[in-house]
This record gives sequence, structure tokens and C-alpha cells, in this order.
Amino acid sequence: MSSPRSELGSRHREEIFVDGKWVRTTGWLRDVVSPSTLEVVGCAPDGTTEDVDRAVAAARRAFDDGSWPGLSPTERVGYLERASELYARRSGELAELITAEMGSPITFSRNAQGPIARHILNYFVQRGRRFETEQQRIGLSLPAVVLHEPVGVVAAIAPWNYPQALMLMKIAPALVAGCTVVAKPSPETALDGLVLAEIFAEAGLPPGVLNVVPADRKAGEHLVSHPSVDRVAFTGSTLAGKRIAEICGRDLRRCTLELGGKSAAVVLDDADVAATMAGLRDHAFRNSGQTCTNETRILVPRSRQRELVDALCEMASSLLVGDPTDPATEIGPMVSERQRARIEAYVGIGREEGATVAVGGGRPAGLGPGWYVEPTVFVDAHNGMRIAREEIFGPVVCVIPYEDEREAITIANDSEYGLAAGVWSSDTDRAARVGRQLRAGMILLNGQGGSFDAPFGGIRQSGIGRECGIEGLLAYTETKQMPLLGAG
Repeated sequence: MSSPRSELGSRHREEIFVDGKWVRTTGWLRDVVSPSTLEVVGCAPDGTTEDVDRAVAAARRAFDDGSWPGLSPTERVGYLERASELYARRSGELAELITAEMGSPITFSRNAQGPIARHILNYFVQRGRRFETEQQRIGLSLPAVVLHEPVGVVAAIAPWNYPQALMLMKIAPALVAGCTVVAKPSPETALDGLVLAEIFAEAGLPPGVLNVVPADRKAGEHLVSHPSVDRVAFTGSTLAGKRIAEICGRDLRRCTLELGGKSAAVVLDDADVAATMAGLRDHAFRNSGQTCTNETRILVPRSRQRELVDALCEMASSLLVGDPTDPATEIGPMVSERQRARIEAYVGIGREEGATVAVGGGRPAGLGPGWYVEPTVFVDAHNGMRIAREEIFGPVVCVIPYEDEREAITIANDSEYGLAAGVWSSDTDRAARVGRQLRAGMILLNGQGGSFDAPFGGIRQSGIGRECGIEGLLAYTETKQMPLLGAG
């Protein structure tokens, strides 16, 4: 167990947030290690199954006493609105904290990690104001009232790569719907998860409505299987998602699972090379490659293969790898030594399969002890290779050539995943036509897309259900019908 370190200031946390109070964990304290320097930058509680039991009991009481679900959506939205105002004041602090915890480049943290999370809060504030919990259905049969009622206690589990945004995609709609929540941040980003608890506490959220318990996989599985939990919302790996689906299936517990991806970038033969490479700089390598929607299968027409490969390699070679606290850095360290080892193993697999490393493939020189890997481009690849079929979750892409548009669509759709895909073309109508034929939950056209007013999620092994949009709010409700007496 780590000893208290007062010199770490606000990055030294020993308490979890349960029933509106800060209470000591019954478990250990976990060192928070910088992925770039490997130095201890803080410590955080590592919650236990006993902590989970306390949090679920608090959430259950807060829901069953009826005061929170009994409020109107507009009244509940008021708490989110205050939380959003407080969030804006701490956005800079949260950006620095996420960079310290998991190595996200600071410019990306400032421009995306915090702002996206606040946009999600603001979106559900607006959506909540328009949320109709009762609707009349008058048709050919008996007129009815359809009620949307809160599902109950929600277990919200988010990963480390976008810890604030992905957690708020669950917390915000759950609270608007009238649910109570037990949130489990990833151990790697426990500190920023506890700041989120501070923000909602300062916003005046009633005790037990939101409880935050950073914990490991064992405690997470206990939360998912807890008999007092009514719904599970999870973002993470497909392997973990399958386990959660298995547990929820035993009790027919509702769940939303946003899982892995292996997204294709379909570069059509009329694409502008400079604009496409400028877009893929972000959409293939975003957050140091640690983004589930990144377009890591780059499909290029054979007629322009040489030109596009040269441009892609030039772009990847120009990505600045370095200290994540440097505003110029584009690729920071991987979140952990285990993650770097996974990526390096896949680079080895790609070579064994016959693909060629055109750029990268190793560890950058001169960056000290951090968990860095070079941006890597594979060529001579085909869609049957493991590097083209399995999620690597790092700054690694593979180029796959195709003969014509029909083959490009076939290759793009030949995947166990279906989270996202992109089309790059100078003809927006053509891009949209191709996009409609791609099997994925989100299609980007020339890098454009990703509205919070639209549902987000995947098909096949990329998950079950949707977040954001009205669909993401209705996921936290149960639907009931009653006759509309006196109608007609």
C-alpha cells in the first residue's frame, strides 16, 4: 500500500464518493504513474467489492425513496446545468490531470478531452428540456398513453482513453432520465473521475444520486453482477464487453456496450491527397492512436497507391512524438507498459504475416523511459492479416489496396467490427453514396461527422445499443403503456 504523500496536493486522494460524502476506501491506495516519466504523480483509492456494495446501496436508497425520479426532467436538468458551469471553470485543471494520468497530449486534452465532456453535458441539458416522458398514441386501436420511466440504478463504467467524455455519456442521460448512478472510473484515470464527483457535489446533487468508486476489474465485475443494479453502461474492449454481456444475460439485466473498432478509411480515386492526409493526421492517429473510432485500415485505389502511400508515410513521419505536456506534441506515450507491449507485439505479428513497415515500427530515440512507440505504417498488407482484423489501439495503420469502388466497400465491410468508417472524396455526393453502403454505426465523410444529437455505437463486435441522441436518453428508461381513457 502506498503511504500518503502530502506533497502531491490535489493529486493525492484517499476517499471515494458515496451517498453524498467522501469516505475512506476499504481497499488500498494505488500509485498514479506518469506514462512519460514513469514517476509517481499522485495516488488514488482502489475500491473494493465492499466499497461497491456501499455505493450501490446508496444509489438504491436514493432511487427507491422517489425524490430524485419524482422530479421533472426540467428540474433534474438544473443540476446538470450548474455542473456544466462548474465544469467550465475546471476544464484546464482536468486537461492537465488527464495528461498526467494517461499521457494524452496536452493540446489534445485542452481542445478535446475537457471540451467534449462539457459539450455532452450541455447537449443533455438541452435534450432534457425537450424530453417528453408521456406521449399519447391515438390510432386504429385503443388510444394509449406511453410513459418513459427511469430504469433505476445504473452502473456506469468508462475506460481511460476519454475518461470524462465517455463517463458523461452515461451519467448525464441517466440523471436526466431520473436514474441514480454508481460510476466506476478506470484505475488509470481515477483522479479525474473523483474531480467529476466534486463537480456534481458542488452543483448540489442530492446524496446517493451519483456515487464514484474507482476500482479494478474484480470490483467492476461485482458491480455489473450486483442484484440491485438495473442497467449497465460500459465502454471498453470487446473481450470485457462479452464478459459483461454474459453476466447481464443471466439476469436479463439491461446493458449498453460500446466496444472496440477497426475502422476503414475508404480513400476514393478522386480524393484530394493533401486534404485527405491532413484529415487522417487526426482521424487515424488521434489521442496517440488510442481511440476506438480511429481509421486504421487505409483503403487506397491501386491506380493511385504509390502517390497515396508516399503521402501517408510523409504525414506519419512528420507527427511529433514527445513529452505530452509540450503543446507541440502530437503523439504522446501509451497509457501503460502493457499497452506498449501489446502494440509492439502486433508490429511483430504484421512483419511475420508478410506486411512491410514503411514508417516507424520501433521506439523513438531520445525520449527517456516513457512508454512511447513510433507512428507506424504497414504496406503490402491485405484484409486477412491480423493487423487488419484486430484492434491494436495504438498509432499503427495498415494500407490495403483495392481495384474498384465495389471492392473497396467489400473490404471495408469485411470485419468483425462495425463502430465507424470514413470516406474521402472530392465528390461529396459520391462519398455519401459510398458511406450509405458501409456497415458501421457512424460514418464520417471527409472527416466530418460525430454529432451528439445522433446515436453513437456499433454493430457486430463493436457493441450493443447507442449513446447520445434521444436514443441515448431513452436507453435509461423503461416504457409503459396505459389506456387513454375518455379519448375519441
